Amino acid sequence: MSLNHQKYHTFAILLEQFRSNVATKQMDAHQLRQHLSSLQQFFQQQIIPLAEEKSRELSYRTEMNKQLRLLEIDVMFFQGARQSGSAVYRLKTISDRLTTLIHYCNAILKPPAPETDAKEE
Repeated sequence: MSLNHQKYHTFAILLEQFRSNVATKQMDAHQLRQHLSSLQQFFQQQIIPLAEEKSRELSYRTEMNKQLRLLEIDVMFFQGARQSGSAVYRLKTISDRLTTLIHYCNAILKPPAPETDAKEE
């Protein structure tokens, strides 16, 4: 496994752990914020600087960056939730966003399908 793939794999594991904690409701708003901060820090320090500039990987990295920013907003909304139903809905949204990020990591880790030449007869 290349160093780049190892970093994406580590990031995917961190995302899975976060999602698992969210799913079991083991985190309060402060813990969510701390965990999100460590995820963002890992992404900024380990993923963003990767030299691999394949357009496919760059596209995923751009989307991951966007999803992390949206995740930050989701956590802020969770912190502001006053009713139990709202908090549950926000946790579901956070979990869904983490799932999306995990899918992006897995897509980068999976080798691209070979391109086939479509010949017209």
